[in-house]
Amino acid sequence: MGDKLAPVRVRFAPSPTGRTHLGSGRTALYNYLLARQTGGQFILRIEDTDVKRYVPEAEQELVDSLHWLGLHWDEGPDVGGPYGPYRQSERKEIYLEYARKLIDQDKAYYCFCTPERLKAMRAEQMRLKQPLLYDGTCRNLTQEDALRRVRNGEAHVIRFKTPREGNITVHDYLRGDITVENRTIDDYILVKSDGWALYHLAAMVDDHLMKITHVLRSSEWLSTFPLHAHIIRAFGWQEPTFVHLSVFLKPSGKGKMSKRESDRLIQDGYSIFIKDLEQLGYIPEAVVNWIALMGWSYDDHTEFFTMQDLIEKFSLDHLNPSPAAINFTKFDYFNGLHIRHLSPVDLAHRVKPFLIRAGLKVDDEKLLLIIPIIRERLVTLDDAVQMAGFFFRDELQINPQELIGKNMSVSESLNALEAAYKILQPLECINAQTAEEKLRILADELNIKAGQLFGILRIAVTGQSVSPPLFECMDIIGKETVLSRVEQAIKYLREMEDGLTKA
Repeated sequence: MGDKLAPVRVRFAPSPTGRTHLGSGRTALYNYLLARQTGGQFILRIEDTDVKRYVPEAEQELVDSLHWLGLHWDEGPDVGGPYGPYRQSERKEIYLEYARKLIDQDKAYYCFCTPERLKAMRAEQMRLKQPLLYDGTCRNLTQEDALRRVRNGEAHVIRFKTPREGNITVHDYLRGDITVENRTIDDYILVKSDGWALYHLAAMVDDHLMKITHVLRSSEWLSTFPLHAHIIRAFGWQEPTFVHLSVFLKPSGKGKMSKRESDRLIQDGYSIFIKDLEQLGYIPEAVVNWIALMGWSYDDHTEFFTMQDLIEKFSLDHLNPSPAAINFTKFDYFNGLHIRHLSPVDLAHRVKPFLIRAGLKVDDEKLLLIIPIIRERLVTLDDAVQMAGFFFRDELQINPQELIGKNMSVSESLNALEAAYKILQPLECINAQTAEEKLRILADELNIKAGQLFGILRIAVTGQSVSPPLFECMDIIGKETVLSRVEQAIKYLREMEDGLTKA
């Protein structure tokens, strides 16, 4: 498919039964990219017929997560469209109508087997080491007999009447032709006893009625792909192009992520859930770049992509069907890259909520001055709290022991800080131009290294041993606050010295 595709109609059709994770985000992204690239339509369809597992708040998290990633749909439950409704729970009668059409064509049948009988059947099949397939007890009932039992109110499901002979060949865009013996395919349930259609029927009906041209979905559906093709062909419909995407593996590359591992990840500042990533300080541009490359590549060296880059360069031909291990180190790398790609005003706007969340009162003007000196050091937006929080604190929480310079005594450190104060105090403003050279000369006079003196000053002024450039910090903090903090540090050192003297 090297030639440019005609406008496609694609859908992202999640079941809101839990939190929205990276795999769902990537499936939605690939569908979105293909639609935007070809000038087609991207459709959101909510598959909520699994009433027992449906979680109402999961749907809102899904919508919020996709919007945060920058994905917007052309048709869906919230925006409408010509092929609605776009929520499967509102399409129950449509599925029943098509299930009855299959029954009329002798391609599906009513099944009255009780759960107890099916359980006993499977137990016997396991004992005999036979395939766990429905044994066809109700398959050969006459339609008259089956309809009579239905009218009498007997509990039933509707099963697909899978051909017993021959085989079926299905085509996956990434894997080519796949041929399966029909006898290995179960007579799957299409409609449950409560009247709700299962995915196998509902999704195929919806894809047809919504004129879906390409189905990009997880490779976990490969096992039932032959069944889905049988259903489509039973109706005589044109099959969409099926693309089964690679699955995500845990960072070790061995197996899929489990809940226990997800819980452990969050303690390390990571998560597989998109909403968590937002809270942890990752930016959507980085998430999109990162997940796009877990299963797709443009060439063997280009790594940085904006959404517009991806829309222009995405291709089904460059998808990789092999499972992709989640690499959070790479994620951090991408997040840093995309943070540095933001304008100072944009980055300040995104950093501010994290500073406020940490209880800091943020001055917007000052924050704009800070951004250029911290942006190169940020991996996540939340890092700004540790890196720049001292700019917005009235008082610093300092461990006095940290004011003692490297390889220096308390007295030597106190003497150095007092001498530095005398140099800083008369200056009109404190910055690299006005103060750095004078303090370097002072260090020489005190017979210490400039790094020792600057280390003491850094703790005094910022409260931390690692910070943005010291003199740029002093300039932004302002002379009055710098001197006040140095005075407080001198007081700490004097108290320590007095304590040593008395001891």
